[in-house]
Amino acid sequence: MKSSLAPGIRFITSFSRDGWYRSSILFLTFLFYTAYHLSRKPISIVKSELHRNCVEVIRPADLNITNNQTWCDWAPFDQENYQTLFGALDNCFLVAYAIGMFISGMFGERLPLRYYLSFGMLMSGLFTCLFGLGFYWNIHSLAYYAFVQVMNGLMQTTGWPAVVACVGNWFGKGKRGFIMGVWNSHTSVGNILGSLIAGVFVSSAWGMSFIVPGLIIASTGIICFFFLVESQSLVHQTNTQSSHETEPLLQNLSHADRTVNGTIATESVEVVEEHAEAISFIGALRIPGVVEFSLCLLFAKLVSYTFLYWLPLYISNIAHFEAKEAGDLSTLFDVGGIVGGILAGLVSDYTGGRATTCCVMLLFAAPMVSMLLVCGGLVNGPYALITTAVSADLGTHESLRGNSRALSTVTAIIDGTGSIGAALGPLLAGVISPTGWNNVFYMLISADILACLFLARLVFKEAQGWCGQGVPRVRG
Repeated sequence: MKSSLAPGIRFITSFSRDGWYRSSILFLTFLFYTAYHLSRKPISIVKSELHRNCVEVIRPADLNITNNQTWCDWAPFDQENYQTLFGALDNCFLVAYAIGMFISGMFGERLPLRYYLSFGMLMSGLFTCLFGLGFYWNIHSLAYYAFVQVMNGLMQTTGWPAVVACVGNWFGKGKRGFIMGVWNSHTSVGNILGSLIAGVFVSSAWGMSFIVPGLIIASTGIICFFFLVESQSLVHQTNTQSSHETEPLLQNLSHADRTVNGTIATESVEVVEEHAEAISFIGALRIPGVVEFSLCLLFAKLVSYTFLYWLPLYISNIAHFEAKEAGDLSTLFDVGGIVGGILAGLVSDYTGGRATTCCVMLLFAAPMVSMLLVCGGLVNGPYALITTAVSADLGTHESLRGNSRALSTVTAIIDGTGSIGAALGPLLAGVISPTGWNNVFYMLISADILACLFLARLVFKEAQGWCGQGVPRVRG
């Protein structure tokens, strides 16, 4: 019997050069943004260790302790206003992130993404480690930790516009919601890994809860420098193969191939030169749908980041779990987020209704804010869809007439506006939580409803298209 080629080799060689590049881009950008979120998560896990209830944990043997009086807390978080201090730390990061995001997108359009991402991850790793080194250097200055959070927030803005632009450069609109829904699980995967890694060290040496994630994201920055291929145009410069094998999905040609319902259709578009200028901030705001989705994301992200920063402390206070147990349980919200992001992408691809999918999921999320797994899916599903597929759709909108250089700016505007909500949520939670955790949940429910209201006009237009009263816009 004659031996055939090994099935594994047949599988590997079945991919074209273009297929290998696309697969590597998905894998690398997934890895990069997992590292970004992994390095953000430790602060929420460590909070319950920085301020513990000394009365509850004291034991008779501990009465002989003669060293400093904050043996079970970490100054300056040993005061009664510790929740306000934690809220201030969160906002140092989130406000800096929100402000920096609007600027970061414009840098992302004008600088090589490989260099930009590598620099951002190395610097994010540095400032994450510096927070943890406060434990070993015995630093008790709020100003130190606030400064580190501000700088880390600014550095972290390099990530999202750049990775979305990289993926958008390689993938067209066909099944974009599903592809990006699966890809966007990096957010939840990063949160889960960040919780688990921080939980390993939090009760023994909380500084390592920051240092280990910091070293991980710095390492991914080195990987990015050596392996990221940010766009197909770079491949074309060194590739002498026929143009049809490596044809860009977002290239600017007079006759561009567009994907519609899984088939290839050719339509004539205006020629745009490769040196076309990057879009302005005001020009990006004028793209239909950018403002509505940005404001919706503001409130959706408010809910998501309130859970991200306060859920472990809430579980610790209400259920009296240890810091590690509370952190582990909080990952249920992120597990739901993985499923929700994929589901939102599938549904929006099938129906063509990005806004309607987001609105329906947010409406169902409002009464379920106390059910971690379900709420995580219903909140993070729209969040994931808006920050990925919707941003990519709008960044390559037909009104741009073939100029694909708006993708990073549009992504930054949408996520930057959402980041304002991400800053407000933890801040409000810190102010409201002393009055009772129920009031925090009422605030989250209100934010969900407001997120839906901002999509009302777009949902109406999509419904008109489905009912034949208008022309529906096919999305993949």
